[in-house]
Amino acid sequence: MAEKIQQKPLKVNLRTPEVMNLVKAEVEKHYRSPLVDYLKTTGGSLSGGGITVKLAKAFGFCYGVERAIDLAYATTKVFPTKRIFLLGEIIHNPEVNDQLTAMGIKRLQAVEGRYFLDGLTADDVVIIPAFGAEVETMKRIQQIGCQIVDTTCGDVMTVWKRVRQYRKEGATSIIHGKAWHEETKATASRAIGEDGNGHYLVVYNLEETDYVCNYIRNGGDKKEFLEKFKGAVSPGFDPDIHLCHVGVANQTTMMRGETEEVQRRICKAIEDRYGKENLHKHFRFFDTICGATQERQDALLDMLDKEKLDLLIVVGGYNSSNTSHLAEIGESRLPTYFIKNAEKLISTRQIQHWDLHKGQEVITEGWLKEGEINVGITAGASCPNNLIEETIQRLFELRGIGVETLLANHSMKNEIVKG
Repeated sequence: MAEKIQQKPLKVNLRTPEVMNLVKAEVEKHYRSPLVDYLKTTGGSLSGGGITVKLAKAFGFCYGVERAIDLAYATTKVFPTKRIFLLGEIIHNPEVNDQLTAMGIKRLQAVEGRYFLDGLTADDVVIIPAFGAEVETMKRIQQIGCQIVDTTCGDVMTVWKRVRQYRKEGATSIIHGKAWHEETKATASRAIGEDGNGHYLVVYNLEETDYVCNYIRNGGDKKEFLEKFKGAVSPGFDPDIHLCHVGVANQTTMMRGETEEVQRRICKAIEDRYGKENLHKHFRFFDTICGATQERQDALLDMLDKEKLDLLIVVGGYNSSNTSHLAEIGESRLPTYFIKNAEKLISTRQIQHWDLHKGQEVITEGWLKEGEINVGITAGASCPNNLIEETIQRLFELRGIGVETLLANHSMKNEIVKG
């Protein structure tokens, strides 16, 4: 690895009007969908061939994702002669990441949880993804002297600010999230801090939360606790010490209702242990759920409540946390199929989709019934509109109808029909 350099890379403004005009044209070419734009303005419904497709009111790219993609595209314009690297994935969508690779952006991979940075030089550019990166990884890149393009979402940085405050107050950060997720790992590294004196615990669900609450109230087997949360606690974590003063935070893409329940249960456990009058000395909480995540969850719930649907299709990357939660919501109400693209709609008989419980793709038979059927569609915050359009088109194709036929009498016909 290159030696540490003394001079910092110059700050470069990637978002000049000239650059962003070029970026806008290219991004729209790759990801825009005139069909989806049209449906947004006409009530989000399209019918034909016995199928009625209904779009949730909020779906697809959020501002943070759009910003991250724009910055990645801008990087290729501003640094055309430099080697450009991306730390893992810009967002959790395979088509978007593959598109960046096709544009010449190389991917840096993690080996046993540590990014392989050998070979990077001070002449290289490194893009930090929307989830952010761990403190140690950022330090290593800075020591090499690379030009850094940081696309970290503002909502994620809000969580970082919160856990830093917890650390300053001597509180352990209890993070509701997925310990293996890039965002949660980045947040956990901020909870520890550069001095390494902070502590965190990641809880994935309510079952783990209840285990922690029981330990707070009654104590327990420390060895068993540490084994249960192996890989989800800070170095040197001691539940007998570090659960006495806690602050709750979360991965921004978790479900708000579950995070609120995690907070409520931990708050009650602390109150039972130390008394309500002492709660303020032992417990902190701040709402850090991403607004776009909540908006998409609310829109899906609203559609499920108001529309009579026979099935739901959720489009997005299988490793996308916010998308998987949309699928969870759907599964609780009706047959739900989580697909990454239209190719997974194999035929009227077969659909290949992600099974959240098995953690793998499965094929379901007889998914698209004959006769009249109402299909709901939503997509995660990292899913581009062109993939949603292709899914809608494929649905109608399975009934032998081209979307352009359905829209023949509308003024959008010429814009929507692909030449």
